[in-house]
Amino acid sequence: MTEEITSTESAEPETITLGEAPAETAEDTFVPREPAAPVHGWWWGTGRRKASVARVRVQPGSAGVLCNGKPLEEFFCTPRDRNNVMAVLEATNMLGQVSVKANLTGGGTTGQSGAMVMGLARALLGYDPSVEAVLREHGFLSRDARRVERKKYGQRGARRRFQFSKR
Repeated sequence: MTEEITSTESAEPETITLGEAPAETAEDTFVPREPAAPVHGWWWGTGRRKASVARVRVQPGSAGVLCNGKPLEEFFCTPRDRNNVMAVLEATNMLGQVSVKANLTGGGTTGQSGAMVMGLARALLGYDPSVEAVLREHGFLSRDARRVERKKYGQRGARRRFQFSKR
């Protein structure tokens, strides 16, 4: 009884590597955002910075920017804070095309302006998704996670120690 054994192995062994995904380009995977539906005619965006929270509404129009019912120039006294908010509208070329209303709570003026920048950017993203690349490029959609470090017991502050006396 002689049986012939035939080999089922191919001449070239298969190489299997784990973790490889099919090669796709960025153009194949990009799906454009659909414009968000307005809530009662407004597009909303929420921004936070330090202890401040800004709830920002945007709609088509040219009524300007209102913060807690006041014009931007009255609410933010320092030019730096005003310019931070206006930079979002200027970068997206929406200045004079949208009406902005913001409710700002907590923190100080710098934190509130930073929160408003993020809230305004998110609201504009819902209003016109084509501006996402510009907003990301300028960093308007990035949350600044820095906060005040707490004071530690046995010290004068967060890092500062009590004065040391040798004698």
